[in-house]
Amino acid sequence: MFEQSRRSFLKASGLAAAGAAIADAVVSDAEALQGERERAGGQQKATGSLVELVNILQGTDSNYNFSRGNTLPIAAMPFGMAHWTLQSRSGTAWMFQPADRRVQGFRCTHQLSPWLSDYGHAVFLPFAGNADPGADERSSSYRPEEARLGPHSLAVKLMRYEADVELVPTERCCVLSARFTGAGNTGMFIEIPGKDGAFEPDAPGRTLRFTSKANAGGVPENFAAYYVVRFAQPLQSFQVREMKSGRVAIVRFRGNGPIEARIGTSFISFEQAERNLRNEIGQRSLEELRAQAAEAWNTHLGRIVIGGATDEQRRTFYSSMYRAMLFPRTFHEPDEHGRPRHYSAWNGKVEPGVMYADHGYWDVYRAWYPFMTLVFPERLGEILQGWVNAYREGGWMPQFPAPGYRACMSGSLIDAVFADAVMKDISGFDREAAFEGLRKHATEPGDPDKGYGRQGIEYYLKMNYLPADRVEQSVAETADAAYGDFCIAQIAAKLGKQEDAAMFRKRSENWRSIFDPQTRFFRGRKEDGSWLEPFDPFTWGSPYEEGAAWQHRWNVPHDVLGLIAAMGGEGAFVAELDKMLSLPPTFHAGVYGQEIHEMSEMAALPFGQYMHNNQPVHHVLYLYAAAGRPDRTQYWVRRVLNEAYSPSNFCGDEDTGSMAAWYILSALGFYPLCPGKPEYTLGSPLFASASLHLSSGKTLTIEAPGNGAETPYVKGVALNEAEHRSSVVEHAALAQGARLHFRMSASRG
Repeated sequence: MFEQSRRSFLKASGLAAAGAAIADAVVSDAEALQGERERAGGQQKATGSLVELVNILQGTDSNYNFSRGNTLPIAAMPFGMAHWTLQSRSGTAWMFQPADRRVQGFRCTHQLSPWLSDYGHAVFLPFAGNADPGADERSSSYRPEEARLGPHSLAVKLMRYEADVELVPTERCCVLSARFTGAGNTGMFIEIPGKDGAFEPDAPGRTLRFTSKANAGGVPENFAAYYVVRFAQPLQSFQVREMKSGRVAIVRFRGNGPIEARIGTSFISFEQAERNLRNEIGQRSLEELRAQAAEAWNTHLGRIVIGGATDEQRRTFYSSMYRAMLFPRTFHEPDEHGRPRHYSAWNGKVEPGVMYADHGYWDVYRAWYPFMTLVFPERLGEILQGWVNAYREGGWMPQFPAPGYRACMSGSLIDAVFADAVMKDISGFDREAAFEGLRKHATEPGDPDKGYGRQGIEYYLKMNYLPADRVEQSVAETADAAYGDFCIAQIAAKLGKQEDAAMFRKRSENWRSIFDPQTRFFRGRKEDGSWLEPFDPFTWGSPYEEGAAWQHRWNVPHDVLGLIAAMGGEGAFVAELDKMLSLPPTFHAGVYGQEIHEMSEMAALPFGQYMHNNQPVHHVLYLYAAAGRPDRTQYWVRRVLNEAYSPSNFCGDEDTGSMAAWYILSALGFYPLCPGKPEYTLGSPLFASASLHLSSGKTLTIEAPGNGAETPYVKGVALNEAEHRSSVVEHAALAQGARLHFRMSASRG
């Protein structure tokens, strides 16, 4: 992902399946299901709390050329404002590599992806004796196999300094402690990038304050991250060293006793950082804070309890759950009365109300937001109000808030984010204001290069498509605009705005303007109406985005029946899906001029042109069910769950919960084929049972007794003991608590 960012990066570097009646079977399966539950309970006791199943290293073995997640090992509270990670490399957005055996420090990071870089970051490293403050020079060996790394604690032994170091996070702060067994006076290095922001030591108060103004865009000129560091030990000395990459404060203490730093952060002020420190840490011990963080994660992870899974599946599932609860990050902070306020990355002011940051709708609208509508609707309502506040403060709905306006990827997929929530009756946000903001970017020119407004809206309103000879990624932009129009129409109808609903519904048919009935692909079309020639369905890049015609062939989630008809009916449609999965993973570099990492990752997968490593195809396997072949959905979904995910890796960029949410929902047995429609398409559940403990206090129970590796096919489904013949299930039926029973089989017949 991150098309615009990649182009800038390249330029800068010089690189250019419903079954028969099953009511009786549901009853007869009760004993088998009880056995599965008992075994699941035994597994739970054997492995301990859910947080212990999380591998925060999942997806971190990545680099510029090949992504297995492009993630960081993050310690944080769920949706926390401050993320904390290990830094093993400096001067690169890929700041941590699991194979490295030396660390340069513990980093407060706000990076959502290496493609967009970090902002407001700082690095902390306890040390003993004498050491140069340079990142490589100060680094210390550690044994990754002995490190204890979890969402609630980062604990490593710094061998060079003979120090056992642990960092425990809170929502906006952390405690960093070190115990030394060797000789030499102790100290701490604190590195901030750039040349702005002075260190302000207060020796009598045992406190150090500083700002980090580092960013790669998306913020006003007055942006800063404020840090307050409160030491338990008296400061013996303090100095600052200027380095090429920034500055390093060297804080020294007397003797070799343990040291502890309580670190508060804020995007508002030093005083707010102090308040955050008092509220979240106060006089609590590191042990209390660690237990508190573990409890928070266990509570959130415990919203879904799975049974009958292998140890590897459990670790994959809960590691994915962890990933799905890191972003977007909380961006608001409590005032002296506990009311939320935030630094606005949209206008540079301190504004009242909630705010969130760091989410790319292009990635997360497909699975993450639907996941939240079911599992964490109360949090989702607050997040959506944050996006409404962004519109009010900046004048436009964001395209890719990171933390403010960023020009990244195509479309205005925030349309789907709000439509899905409105159609599922999620509360907690201003629907009228949301509609106002969505309608604006769908009818008025904005400035897409600055991160708001639709690309080529003038052409789209005049021609019903974006011409390939005028607008980059014209096919992707046109398809996304048509889908966005459908989503806005859904909201308008729900709000009683029938005239708007009719207008946007008509515009949602614009996908037909770029569908070529001869090739039965979406193609680039010029301003004069002619097709862009030559046509090669394997050539990547504009008029497509991070893919070719094969990957963009299915981008009409709101009108699947129309697309099926346009492609010659269900038989022809299914045949083309089969072809997609059986072709070799051929790719031609096209406008990229080189093999980009998504190409390499598709080549590594055994799914032909179905490149699960990137989000545009994440709905495609569920199209089989819409075309009358749910068995093909079941077969392929099960394969992707088993072959493209593990406790260690993803098959491509995880992208702030998008890849993880696909796994979670698909493993439960359903997926949102079209966000904006309050329904899910049924697939193939991965486990014998799952319980979703809903925020309403009710439970959604999913049962698939006897389910295992050899039973991917669904012979029948019952919803609340009644036979369910449809390939879809309504959101409301699940969200009010239900019993969804799958009867599994080893054969499709």
